[in-house]
Amino acid sequence: MNIAKGNFQFAPRIFLAQTLEYIDKLPQKTFDEIIDKYSDMNVAHPFREGNGRATRIWLDLMLKSKLHKIVDWNQIDKDEYLNAMIRSTVSTNELKYLIQQALTDDLGKEQFFKGIDASYYYEGYYEIKTEDL
Repeated sequence: MNIAKGNFQFAPRIFLAQTLEYIDKLPQKTFDEIIDKYSDMNVAHPFREGNGRATRIWLDLMLKSKLHKIVDWNQIDKDEYLNAMIRSTVSTNELKYLIQQALTDDLGKEQFFKGIDASYYYEGYYEIKTEDL
């Protein structure tokens, strides 16, 4: 089944395997390459539920591995981020700007968990915080 959100159609299921193979081969050495790869994975949308949360964690793990930084998701406005993600199919510049401004060298688990909480907030879930688990 193909997936859409609002008026946006994600990658057709029939091409999912090829799309994921293509994304896997994309370079991820620089900030720009990582964000471009992240944007492409959003379009692939491999899951029925949880794509945004999973790919934001994936993005932080790539940034941590390659650049020794993660995103302080609490510094990025939810609506600005979601709109930048929609527009990233045309240009990733806005998304890159938002994320670049929110990068942090704080790689501690508390910062990472705060990012998970913010990620759930972006999706409309905010009843439970990771610190309460």
